[in-house]
Amino acid sequence: MLENELKDNNLRGKLEREVSLARFTSWKVGGAAEILFQPEDLADLQNYMKTLDTSVPVTWLGRGTNVLVRDGGVKGVVIVMKGCINNLEKIESNLICAELGVSCAKLARFSAENDLVGAEFLAGIPGTIGGALAMNSGAYGSETWNHVLEVETIDRNGELHIRSPSEFEIGYRSVKKPSEEWFIAATFKFASGDGQQARQKIRELLDQRNISQPVGNKSCGSVFRNPENDFAARLIESCDLKGKTIGGAQISTKHANFILNLGDATAADIESLILNVRSTIESEHGVSLIPEVRIIGEAA
Repeated sequence: MLENELKDNNLRGKLEREVSLARFTSWKVGGAAEILFQPEDLADLQNYMKTLDTSVPVTWLGRGTNVLVRDGGVKGVVIVMKGCINNLEKIESNLICAELGVSCAKLARFSAENDLVGAEFLAGIPGTIGGALAMNSGAYGSETWNHVLEVETIDRNGELHIRSPSEFEIGYRSVKKPSEEWFIAATFKFASGDGQQARQKIRELLDQRNISQPVGNKSCGSVFRNPENDFAARLIESCDLKGKTIGGAQISTKHANFILNLGDATAADIESLILNVRSTIESEHGVSLIPEVRIIGEAA
């Protein structure tokens, strides 16, 4: 049936049913997508959106670095952008256009190569531009939307829109956008500067990240937002939660704001640990930690 849908609608991408999402997330856990679509390119994505019934829920995945997919999977369509719609180009002396599939690290390097500065912080963010725009990703005192000049979005009908930052409510690790629109690309503005110094700063930031974070382990990056004037990791560590384990999930002994899949964790293990941390911090410090990670799908 899906093969017929591909043919009948002239789709060139990959359309599958009941596909495990574990391999599409950095935690390597989670159930199946009811339907999974991997577009060939932007035109293919637009064509698919035009043919998709508006009653069908749509979920987007980039590199799956900031998402927890529950064990029962995701209803509707999951659109996976990894490996596609990833054009990156310098369009003026200090402007760069990056599509949603471009990795944050690649944008940081590309900016430095073109003697632009200000994008170095992106080198340590493991996700894509699409995800960075959706949550206003940041590190080392900088945030994605500080450098956004305009964005391109796609709606449920496959139509593209150009929007300015003023059309969004942008906050710390949060972006409120028009409903049923998703980011396709952004134009970033960076200052002219010394590319060599920018590359050196990238190396220093990555060295700092490797020393302080459990790089190379199955995790989603930071699990919780930092509360105002404090750090989630400090609060978690102060409650002696480093190393706490539920099932196959463990709070990292290296950085308390990371939860690791030790190898056989389920999404339920990880979510239980998230809830345990939140209740402990609320009880001992009166602080409500807000998850930075998106939790999607159905319980098993």
